[in-house]
Amino acid sequence: MIQKTAIIGMGALGLLYADQITSGLGDMNAVEFVMDDARAERHKNDVYTINGVEKQFRVVSSQSVTPADLVIVSVKYPALQSALDTMAGAIDEHTIILSVMNGITSEQIIGARYGADKLLDSVALGMDAIREGSALRYTQAGRIHFGAVEGQSREKEAAVHAFFERAHVPHVVETDMLHRLWYKFMLNVGINQTCTAFGVPYGVATVEGSEPYERMVGAMREVIALAAQKGITLTEEEIASCVETERSLDPMGVPSMAQDRLARRPSEVEMFAGDVIRLSKPYGLPTPDNQFFYDTIRAIEAEY
Repeated sequence: MIQKTAIIGMGALGLLYADQITSGLGDMNAVEFVMDDARAERHKNDVYTINGVEKQFRVVSSQSVTPADLVIVSVKYPALQSALDTMAGAIDEHTIILSVMNGITSEQIIGARYGADKLLDSVALGMDAIREGSALRYTQAGRIHFGAVEGQSREKEAAVHAFFERAHVPHVVETDMLHRLWYKFMLNVGINQTCTAFGVPYGVATVEGSEPYERMVGAMREVIALAAQKGITLTEEEIASCVETERSLDPMGVPSMAQDRLARRPSEVEMFAGDVIRLSKPYGLPTPDNQFFYDTIRAIEAEY
């Protein structure tokens, strides 16, 4: 039975899931954030305001952490390599790891370090959480979609399902997790890069016929072509589903990648456009829209 959860990454998603789990279980000690020593010292007494309610979460250093039953990895792509070191003490032979990071490569990177058998592939969908300083606000909490793929344990899948039921964390157990991963990848490649490159919120990016909208849909179609080479079928109807999901969010909200632009932080463009371009080249697939996003966002970052 899962009792203790460690979260790596204290951004919007990390805070969102810490709040859901501790609130659902009625136990603030059920979750701890694991950080390197310096960051843990800086943040150990921080108080966060989540949709207007003050919360304080446990913070432990990577040197003093003990193994957790569940580890949720919610860092940004540029921080993943250092996170692998930070989380080492939280993992033993029975730990289950969920990565709610964007993209399609984080599970492979984590699995190469700690073993694919410890992982359940997962994605977070449908949330519009925004962290500004010590405040987190959201109108949609979304769901964690997860499921065992080849080499992963159905017993771990059942254990996480039982835990999320007990903690009242909205979730979906997927029967075709690889399809869901690529669906989320397609959504992120479209909306995250569009809001970032054009500097616009959801409500502007989803206006049909506009340049941001056309670039967004074009980039998602390039993911459809790539996924087909991997034996995964994505459709135009699923592009429409992505757009409807985006239109259900706060029209003035922006995804985390666009928040990174506002804060002048490195983005995840390498795991979006970068991966689409690199993975498409061996198949001779054209990627003009993702190349546009890659070049535009890199140029923006070069001005920081």
